[in-house]
Amino acid sequence: MVLLSSLMCDYVLTKCETKDLCSCTKSGAVRPTPQQSKSVKSKSSKSSKKGNASGSSKLPPVCYEIITLRSKKKKKMAADIFPTKKNSVMFNNELMADVHFVVGQTGRTQRLPGHRYVLAVGSSVFHAMFYGELAENKDEIHIPDVEPAAFLAMLKYIYCDEIDLSADTVLATLYAAKKYIVPHLARACVNFLETSLSAKNACVLLSQSCLFEEPELTQRCWEVIDAQAELALRSDGFCDIDAQTLESILQRETLNAKEIVVFEAALSWAEAECQRQELTSSTDNKRKVLGKAMYLIRIPTMALDDFANGAAQSGVLTLNETNDIFLWYTAVKKPELQFVSQPRKGLTPQRCHRFQSCAYRSNQWRYRGRCDSIQFAVDKRVFIAGFGLYGSSCGSAEYSAKIELKRQGVLLGQNLSKYFSDGSSNTFPVWFEYPVQIEPDTFYTASVVLDGSELSYFGQEGMTEVQCGKVTFQFQCSSDSTNGTGVQGGQIPELIFYA
Repeated sequence: MVLLSSLMCDYVLTKCETKDLCSCTKSGAVRPTPQQSKSVKSKSSKSSKKGNASGSSKLPPVCYEIITLRSKKKKKMAADIFPTKKNSVMFNNELMADVHFVVGQTGRTQRLPGHRYVLAVGSSVFHAMFYGELAENKDEIHIPDVEPAAFLAMLKYIYCDEIDLSADTVLATLYAAKKYIVPHLARACVNFLETSLSAKNACVLLSQSCLFEEPELTQRCWEVIDAQAELALRSDGFCDIDAQTLESILQRETLNAKEIVVFEAALSWAEAECQRQELTSSTDNKRKVLGKAMYLIRIPTMALDDFANGAAQSGVLTLNETNDIFLWYTAVKKPELQFVSQPRKGLTPQRCHRFQSCAYRSNQWRYRGRCDSIQFAVDKRVFIAGFGLYGSSCGSAEYSAKIELKRQGVLLGQNLSKYFSDGSSNTFPVWFEYPVQIEPDTFYTASVVLDGSELSYFGQEGMTEVQCGKVTFQFQCSSDSTNGTGVQGGQIPELIFYA
């Protein structure tokens, strides 16, 4: 038999040289058609004549047999041959490395091995670098603007399809991913930053998000800065921002902060900027580095005491500016100022009211140092600024309120303050010192301990779910509640928040 097809096929066709066609048919051969038989006979006769002339014997009739080849081994697909982590062994490995990267600034460099083909597949920038029209065949490539840890994190993703991020290196990794156009890794970095965003790092991330052109991250930074402005302005990260970001924050209309806090934050930034420019931290140099940003601070909107005891004595204002602002406070005919004299609009607080009605009885609601508490969750990130509480049901009275906000037993915010109740069924706001950031899909515990008039109004017909604008609140009873407050009735009728 002569094998006519490749062993890779499932079927092969063989030529059977037997004298008996029927035997081939019985054994599974294919019987030729009459036309095929004539063709075979004619060819046989010609062959026989030639054979007779040469003295050879007559050839036997020919038929073809289809044989099925059964392979014991299943054919491997590409996914089996090349698994997801096909290059993980080669990551940061000198084996067969055909290029090396010297990464980092001078004095802190690290030499890392690479493989041109693998890198070219994972990044269009590497593809152009190694195989493009202007490719340079260098064995060693210097990359001074990327941190070694960030470059390694990018290589690990390209080789192993694994994302390994940390708070210390995520910004540098985002820069590397943007530079070498690795979009999935860049998106993972942005998601990591969004989840770790807080008032402490919001200003720095705002600066970086503008640099990296990430509008979603920029918007999230502004939400935090607006709602928790005083915390953000007093953070260490605020002093590390660039001048352009400083100006954008100072002119922000919705900044929820006292103007004296804005002024003090600007002076702190100016002192840090003097150090960066290797200048002495004198008042003249501070004013110099602030430049036109100084006039974005709305000094005339400060309380008079804040201006007299703070800005007026800081030394960064000229004598004429100080006199004009004092006149602006006191004179009927106010002088023209270069400073903006309109106060910022800030943020408008929203209220989530969880009861449909309220009532009072002669034996309810009493306060004897016991805790009223409720649990809640939201479907979008918000900032809880305070609670709305009921007051006395038997005339005007003053209350002392200790409010707390916890997550899984961890205290996130608290405040001790007083409020005056006029005897009506209205709610009265009690505020935290700073708004507390609330993440979605997690239950938080809101608690208050009241001391004051024994009898007060209380809520009833409570709802387990309340829609407030674009935010949905869910409520459930809290085990911390020892004074009867729950979903159906009790205290803490309102959550005051920014969204």
